[in-house]
Amino acid sequence: LLWGLVFCHLSEPVTTTQIVSWQTQGSPSDHVTLGREVSVPGKKMFFINIFLNFVGASGTSVETTIILDKVVEVELTCVLDKKYSYLKSFQVTWKRGNETISHTNKTGNSWSIKVTVLDSSKMGSYSCTLKGEQQLSGIFHLQVPKIERKEKPMISYIGDTAVMNCECPGYTATSWTWYMTNGSKQIAINESLLTDKYVISKKSANITQLKILKLAKEDDGEYWCEAAFGLGKSKGKLELKVLSYMAPLKPFLAIVVEVVVLIALVVSYEIYSKKVKRTEAEKEFDQIEHL
Repeated sequence: LLWGLVFCHLSEPVTTTQIVSWQTQGSPSDHVTLGREVSVPGKKMFFINIFLNFVGASGTSVETTIILDKVVEVELTCVLDKKYSYLKSFQVTWKRGNETISHTNKTGNSWSIKVTVLDSSKMGSYSCTLKGEQQLSGIFHLQVPKIERKEKPMISYIGDTAVMNCECPGYTATSWTWYMTNGSKQIAINESLLTDKYVISKKSANITQLKILKLAKEDDGEYWCEAAFGLGKSKGKLELKVLSYMAPLKPFLAIVVEVVVLIALVVSYEIYSKKVKRTEAEKEFDQIEHL
């Protein structure tokens, strides 16, 4: 299998996972963090180099994911491994989605493009394809950070308070918004209009919390938290199940009912059996007296 080699050059002494998160097929390499800052009018921007090294079999592709939360200039590079040095002629194509990118740079056995990511319009998937005697391809996915939240449904009871949390560890969201689902629509929760029902707390720039007070059966359903970043938005879904306090007792009550019914049947059978025996005994006594 192919594997991706990712080097990240950053201007601040931060860990790689704070700026770039990547996934590959096969065995990944180590990270290297260095860097410099790029000056852009009105914006603070960083410069990142991402290298994808082709060392695997022909006909397969490498996919790597780069997580970005701020304005950045990215240089994406596909590098041909030395094992393919015997291949002399390659047609190299770079694309963003299905759109071909014409301006590319070639240095030795590598091909690169520079992308200035100022907003969400430059996010998405970029690919390089090397065609010749063999075909190799790599895909770079530029994405905003994903929301971390509880995957399993939250279970609470009528009258209680439900607390739901969302977070983006290592990233700074400019704002958070909570939504509730009404049919097929998502409606933003405005706590200022319903202060006795909802409380939204910003624990930090990367953590948000929603409290739903005095739960009712109508509060049952799906909720969404949305984090806004400089390069786009990211959403996470949570599910709330609101039960009555009788709900946990239902299985127990069903068993109790079954036991009561069984006891009633046993008692009825005993009474019936005794009555039948008494009737038979009386008949025998009458027969004896008659004789």
